[in-house]
Amino acid sequence: MHDQPKYIPLRGSTFFADGRSARTPVAGTVARNELHEDTLLYDGKVDGADATVFPFAVDEKVMARGQERYDIFCSPCHGRTGAGDGMIVSRGYRPPPSLHVDRLRLVPVGHFFDVITNGFGAMPDYAAQIRAEDRWAIVAYIRALQLSEQATMEDVPADQRGALQ
Repeated sequence: MHDQPKYIPLRGSTFFADGRSARTPVAGTVARNELHEDTLLYDGKVDGADATVFPFAVDEKVMARGQERYDIFCSPCHGRTGAGDGMIVSRGYRPPPSLHVDRLRLVPVGHFFDVITNGFGAMPDYAAQIRAEDRWAIVAYIRALQLSEQATMEDVPADQRGALQ
């Protein structure tokens, strides 16, 4: 297999007239898993503005996935509760904003999706590391964290209040 004829990326070729081994994709084709027609799911936008709705129903499974992904990718900086007190702050890095400030509690969910996808300020983009569905699950979990910070006992279902007291 080592000595088989093959094209190594960005190396020249004597086979093609233009001398390149890399070929232009055939017009009208889309690479596998790269057809992103659903702008809400893949861009977090509706008519060019940040989305105010999720592209799918948020249930317990989505929330559990969001918590798992948040703990892996977000908590090192934002902390487990979203207060901006993650491990990197104790290592001397600039603290990220708390997710509980009014400015971030009032932004549409599409804003968080956009920031996770494209980065913002000192935060890098995570589009390559986190697939779109998981980014939305993280956004759902962020909303849950925000709601929990402002919650009162009346927000808890009556049959579950005893477990908290």
